[in-house]
Amino acid sequence: MNITERIAELRRLMSEKGIDAYMIPSADFHQSEYTGAYFKSRAFITGFTGSAGTAVITQDTAGLWTDGRYFIQAEKQLAGTGITLYKMGNPGIPTLEEFLESTLPQNGTLGFDGRAVSVQTGNELAKLLSYKNIRIEYAYDLVDLIWTDRPALSDYPVFLLDEKYTGESTASKLERVRKVMKESGATAHILITLDDIAWLLNFRGRDVAYTPVVLSYAVVMMDCVHLFMNKLKLSDEIKSVLAKDGVILHPYNDVYEFVKGIDASEVLLIDPVRLNFALRSNIPANVKVIEKQNPCILMKAMKNEVEIENIKTAHVKDAVAHARFLYWLKNTIGKEPITEISASDKLESFRAEQEGFLWPSFGPISAFGAHAAMCHYGATPETDCELEMGQLYLSDTGGNYNEGSTDITRTYALGEVSDELKRDYTLVLKGNLALSRARFLYGCTGQNLDVLARQYLWNEDMDYNHGTGHGVGYLLSIHENGARFNWKYIEESARPLENGMVITDEPGVYIENSHGIRIENELLVHKGNKNDFGQFMYLEPITYVPIDLDAVDVSLLRDDEKAYLNDYHKNVYELLSPYLNDEEKEFLKHYTREI
Repeated sequence: MNITERIAELRRLMSEKGIDAYMIPSADFHQSEYTGAYFKSRAFITGFTGSAGTAVITQDTAGLWTDGRYFIQAEKQLAGTGITLYKMGNPGIPTLEEFLESTLPQNGTLGFDGRAVSVQTGNELAKLLSYKNIRIEYAYDLVDLIWTDRPALSDYPVFLLDEKYTGESTASKLERVRKVMKESGATAHILITLDDIAWLLNFRGRDVAYTPVVLSYAVVMMDCVHLFMNKLKLSDEIKSVLAKDGVILHPYNDVYEFVKGIDASEVLLIDPVRLNFALRSNIPANVKVIEKQNPCILMKAMKNEVEIENIKTAHVKDAVAHARFLYWLKNTIGKEPITEISASDKLESFRAEQEGFLWPSFGPISAFGAHAAMCHYGATPETDCELEMGQLYLSDTGGNYNEGSTDITRTYALGEVSDELKRDYTLVLKGNLALSRARFLYGCTGQNLDVLARQYLWNEDMDYNHGTGHGVGYLLSIHENGARFNWKYIEESARPLENGMVITDEPGVYIENSHGIRIENELLVHKGNKNDFGQFMYLEPITYVPIDLDAVDVSLLRDDEKAYLNDYHKNVYELLSPYLNDEEKEFLKHYTREI
């Protein structure tokens, strides 16, 4: 069944159920950014495989809304399907909400699987469309009725993360969460976000590609935790450990009936951004509900000292793999064939040699030349191309280690490259360095600081169509909620940067049909001096991978920028050289030389 046939069958089911427009988001039942194979309904219906986007199907039209990271990819994948691409944020493009408002008839019905839509989104749509008396139908997963060979839910075993990695026991974390609950006047707290549950209970799994989480729901009470998941994934040892912390096990899907039975004496704390619409709709009307941000978000975003030391260890391991990869790339290009896929496979093989490596932290972006202009390009056997001299190669990859997760982007010059490429590369580098050098007063947000990374591109009337940075979880979500660098207002970018947060610094530039450049380090937020002016903060790069000096136009760097880059490279060499052989050391010495 091709895309056109799937949409036709979906329309038949919509007509049968009396649904005028059916919305299919990217999310799973847990509001995850990345999802397991079972939950990729939007990709199944549209053929668009990017991680972010929402489809809306009516009897007459079909549309997909996605952001700037995926415009080029979506255009290619939607070609010939009859689905219209709506480029979010572009002038003259209706938002999804505007489309629904103009398209749905009076007294019509909007349908979606309520498990895959947040409370906030569902309520906003209901309010927006109320003047047309639009009915919301959230009980049907219509895609499931079409997807005859839908993959099964993951049954990967759960594993515990020792306190030598987490730095804090589950009992301590529960105590902190319950303190917030008590201060809020709540007696119970519903959690459905997988990284929050994994962080709270100190376990990990492999139910989502790359992200080490476990399909589960949790209801935290004052004296116990009700955990809903496939119990077959738990060993007797893990069951025993969980039981000591008052965890009571239930089957995965039983949470919806459990919530219906919550006693009227309870007061529920929910996060409307991170609870699904179906679960919220099952809460009895006589139960008091407090809407507030899930307290785990900031708690897990602010890493403790044990986590910080472990994360730095993971970054040294990852940087050793990158140094060996760079040595291999520079010495092999032009002599033996290298493709996008073989290059990323080679880097993964160097990672696999590192003690404690588990698996990649996200799908690799291995992009040569014009492919790198597609911000989130993923090489396939059909698109895989050979790397050639005279161009740039972009590698955005990460690793999951027992000591944490990494996210690193480097763009490499393959032989001698043009002055234009060096100029664009150096403008991106200047932005990366400017942000990492920031000193700021406590209370500043990622929205305040984002311009530091963009200023040199903006001076040339250039920009990049994505945020400058995102939080990184500790062996959890590689894109973690908590804080972001983004000049646009979003919840995370408007939140003050806190001591212990880990955030990426990844400006870029993308020239369609030509090249793409991105340079990404992870930064650790620190408290600095406190004086009469206030509490000052600073950022520490904890990514230790050389910047490719072959791509830098040194004449565009100021003396202070050169000094900072030289100090960074000196630290890189000191950290990595003990793990390299003599040839690799000499190579690294050259690529971390003073300029």
